[in-house]
Amino acid sequence: MLVKFISSETGELIMFAEVARQLLLALGKHCTARGGITADEMPAAAARLRRAVERGSAPPTQADDGDEAPVPLGNRAWPFIDMLERTSRGGQRANIVWEAPGDFSA
Repeated sequence: MLVKFISSETGELIMFAEVARQLLLALGKHCTARGGITADEMPAAAARLRRAVERGSAPPTQADDGDEAPVPLGNRAWPFIDMLERTSRGGQRANIVWEAPGDFSA
């Protein structure tokens, strides 16, 4: 399943539900079919993910084709961190929402 993140400032970011789930759970968000991150939440969310990546505490995700070595979640997190940081600079009206075909909590 794919999850589409839509930012009022940066456009769209699409990722596999497994990766999106790990990132959103790290932020304390529920992995529902639709959700959002407010402008007030974005700076702290970006900082939290950045620290997790820098510490190396983000676990690797399975490779897309199953034959390669696992990809560190940090490599997949940077586009989302960038989206959070750039959108947060957009002001009080900036927002990020996500959409998926269904809940992806498990």
